[in-house]
Amino acid sequence: MSNYQGRFEKVISHIEANLDADLDIDTLCKLAHLSKYHFHRQCSAFMGMSVIKLVRLLRLKRAAYQLAYRDHERVLDIALGNGYESHEAFSRVFKKHFDKSPSEFRKAANWTPWHEKYEPILMLRKNIMDNGTKFNVDIKAFPETLIAVMEHRGAPSLLGASLQKFIEWRKLSHLPPSKSKTFNLVYDDPNVTAPDDYRLDIACSVDKPVAANDYGIVNKVIPAGRCAVVRHIGSDDSIGVIVSFLYTQWLPKSEVEVRDFPIYFERVSFFPDVPENEMITDIYLPIE
Repeated sequence: MSNYQGRFEKVISHIEANLDADLDIDTLCKLAHLSKYHFHRQCSAFMGMSVIKLVRLLRLKRAAYQLAYRDHERVLDIALGNGYESHEAFSRVFKKHFDKSPSEFRKAANWTPWHEKYEPILMLRKNIMDNGTKFNVDIKAFPETLIAVMEHRGAPSLLGASLQKFIEWRKLSHLPPSKSKTFNLVYDDPNVTAPDDYRLDIACSVDKPVAANDYGIVNKVIPAGRCAVVRHIGSDDSIGVIVSFLYTQWLPKSEVEVRDFPIYFERVSFFPDVPENEMITDIYLPIE
């Protein structure tokens, strides 16, 4: 299968970049350098699923993000934009995967039923990133930055509710991403932390301290200092591979020490505003 990795990475990238279009099998076959007679079998063997299932899951994920975090978009427009011919057809498939109708999910997003169904794509992306992807590490001086923070405490699967609440506060505070940088402070590794003990801060830069509020937003500071930085372009699904690389490979060879501050991400561009393969995240590891 390793001989085919580069080919199928191109296939997956093409699919991610063209979710709005009717995907042309001839084009995918050319990217994989395979005839139609072999493409579907080889694709299923490499990806662990058929092309049709991959496309369906990626479109459903985008639809769920649009429902949860883009409340200005109508459910029907989201359905049509993700390849469904009607609201009813979209609702049937969505409820099968999320245990809620699209309208119910918009009011109270619950990602737990989705995780098991999405696991094959998660593992696929991690495996692709693990197999030979090289990361460029830069050393940069980060300035002291005042941030407004929503502290998420609890299972990563419940992060969506905290994010929705933070987005609502941000809109009311007139702090769009275009004028206020977006950060995540990551205190714990979800792979080794009990779900109830998981801690992550959702944050944005502010010019002055935030007053007491009903949303639970608090003031914190990202301290000035040097950081090892990796720019990640692509889905969050594989971001843990880069974090692991910094700690297990780059740090032991670098002869530097980490500072007493957690690793953090700056969200430069967001899904679903851009396709997953075009997301930009800068990963900062604070060092002495």
